[in-house]
Amino acid sequence: MEGSMNIVSLSLLLIFSLAQGGELTNPKCAKFQNNKGSNTLQVLHVNNPCSPFKQQNAPMSWVDTVLQMQSKDTTRLEFLASLVAGRSFVPIASGRQILQTPTYIVRAKIGTPPQTLMVALDNSNDVAWFPCTGCVGCSSSTVFAPVKSTTFKNVSCERAVCSLVPKRDCDAGTCTYNLTYGGSSISGSLSEDTLALATDPVPGYNFGCVLKSTGSSAPPQGLLGLGRGLLSFMSQSQSLYKSTFSYCLPSYKSPNFSGTLRLGPNGQPKRIKTTPLLRNPRRSSFYYVNLVGVKVGKRIVDIPASALTFNPSTGAGTIIDSGTVFTRLTEPAYTAVRNEFRRRMGRNTTVTSLGGFDTCYTVPVTIPTITLMFAGMNVTLPQDNFLIKSSSSSTSCLAMAASPADPVNSVLNIIANWQQQNHRFLFDVPNSRVGVAREACS
Repeated sequence: MEGSMNIVSLSLLLIFSLAQGGELTNPKCAKFQNNKGSNTLQVLHVNNPCSPFKQQNAPMSWVDTVLQMQSKDTTRLEFLASLVAGRSFVPIASGRQILQTPTYIVRAKIGTPPQTLMVALDNSNDVAWFPCTGCVGCSSSTVFAPVKSTTFKNVSCERAVCSLVPKRDCDAGTCTYNLTYGGSSISGSLSEDTLALATDPVPGYNFGCVLKSTGSSAPPQGLLGLGRGLLSFMSQSQSLYKSTFSYCLPSYKSPNFSGTLRLGPNGQPKRIKTTPLLRNPRRSSFYYVNLVGVKVGKRIVDIPASALTFNPSTGAGTIIDSGTVFTRLTEPAYTAVRNEFRRRMGRNTTVTSLGGFDTCYTVPVTIPTITLMFAGMNVTLPQDNFLIKSSSSSTSCLAMAASPADPVNSVLNIIANWQQQNHRFLFDVPNSRVGVAREACS
């Protein structure tokens, strides 16, 4: 199964970092420690003051911040290219950059008694894994302690779930794996324990317990995916949450950086625009939708139909991805959108570039909205969702880019988290639909 034990995954990847003592120590974070309900969790941006991943380095300039986000998106796209049925595990040399700085995180508990984890959201990945006590080469501050859990077990080679693990082996009857990527290798055992993201425990949750990590590209944390595969959180908690969840990602400009993750059909919005959820066997973990057009302002952009067409045999189409920061459109689609954007800004307006962004201005952008047109649903984005603006100068850039030219991603449109800010995205697998509604997540 695609992406089953893909250690470098980072779709709704929940990157695990154990908080020593099990709780956040900042008293101002008490609100975050208490989930909002039995099936609702608060979602924080990585740079929230309550996040253990908050960067402690000297503040970067706006330009450096933008370039860093673009660099991490590049490694993210390399990861997405690896999640194709039939492909081997593609080395991701710089994948650690993403894994060490996840974008959005929630609070989770694993084991009995529970050990508290801070986890990052990734909806294009299935696997869960994290470093365990005694791991050679793992960070001692980010390990899970199996000996402290009375419900921890290793999975035997005879178990059917072991067959879902690529590059598996058997060591004294225990299902094991040994994966390599970049300059690193990660090995360990397939294990199970009780996991809870909200108040409901999921007993016997299968994950990779990392016992050895070598090389500079191995991430010190772990991850948990909310994709569509058999090892994902939504599949393993299906009896509880019916393969249904939604999230609302806060604005990057929000001082609190907090949104919500809601699990299960209860409490989901009743009045919400929806579009059919599609399945692509070549990328079975992804949440595909049918993007049929784009408006810049009120004008529908002339995009070749082939640039947006869903094609299960090639992997072409459009996905909703929480791990990529900036939306990527296939080259013909992006060129058409960019050219219409520039035309609306006027021929006498100077266009500059910044890193991977090729449409930047130092004058106010006059285009009020960009609309993503899906089958049966339009999502109209305000400027905060399609511009990245400097806080220290007058520079603004169109926060989109063309998909990379590699054979896999060149046919893929990715609706990324910058464009998802302050919207609730509902993933309703049983009813084969994705819903979107404006919401002040922050």
